[in-house]
Amino acid sequence: MKTKLLIEQHFHGAFGIDFNTAAVDDVLFLSKEILKYGIGGIFPTIVTDSVENTKRAISVIKEASQKQTSDMARILGIHLEGIFLNPEKKGIHNPEHFLKPTIENYKLIEDNFIKIVTLAPEFDEGLIDFLHQKGIKVQTGHCVGGDLNDCNGVTHLFNAMTGISHRGSSTALSALINDNIYTEIISDGVHVSDDALKLVFKTKPADKIILISDCLPCTKSCLKEFTFADEKVYYNGSKATSKDGTLAGSTALLPDIVKRLAKQNLFNPEYINNPYKYHNIDFDGFIEWDDEWNILEVNYEK
Repeated sequence: MKTKLLIEQHFHGAFGIDFNTAAVDDVLFLSKEILKYGIGGIFPTIVTDSVENTKRAISVIKEASQKQTSDMARILGIHLEGIFLNPEKKGIHNPEHFLKPTIENYKLIEDNFIKIVTLAPEFDEGLIDFLHQKGIKVQTGHCVGGDLNDCNGVTHLFNAMTGISHRGSSTALSALINDNIYTEIISDGVHVSDDALKLVFKTKPADKIILISDCLPCTKSCLKEFTFADEKVYYNGSKATSKDGTLAGSTALLPDIVKRLAKQNLFNPEYINNPYKYHNIDFDGFIEWDDEWNILEVNYEK
């Protein structure tokens, strides 16, 4: 079977490389390696950090995008996950760096290479409208808000947000019943149970589901302990957590997730096409898979 190349819009690193701390050569190396796994486009994702470090990471990723060669996955822009979040749903993020989602605060780190911003909409003070005017995708995440009408998408559904309730509204419930917004989902078998995945795939329109990995620097590396978001993170071979057990992100790449879903008859090839539509982008290339969803060939034309 042939599909379009995968697009990864939410991941923090792999092969031992963390986008928050990487050098230009690290980002270039990662973009070259990840193409071998059928991932043709990437949105490097920055976790919460100081304004100074966030600006440095943005500058590095942007410079790397300008130095890419034809054998690398295309760097499509930056996903800014950090800074404008709700401390009640901080996850692994360090709340010491959180700022209110205001235009003034955004301008502290503003750059035209930022294409996606995850924020807590319940704290919004005009930033959402400002980002829309700039053509930036606004995603709700690490939040408790139930009104998602001004958002384009939802960041890692169920994780770091208020869950489904039969009384009142919640972030997860609103995400499921709103057919107009895209919904990221981590289908690695760790972050979301298979029953919850089945609920999502039955509830959301198939053309609004975006598979992500949210993967960490330890993915496809020998790292067992590392620092991420100012926390010491421990990888035990199946999941990566802080010392207190907080999940820090996934350790599976997108093709691993696709294969896992396919084995359980939960995969729809339309999921691969959705990021192309969401970001209104296209590029040539394909993945050829065998009957068990192993990659046979990756063809890429930049």
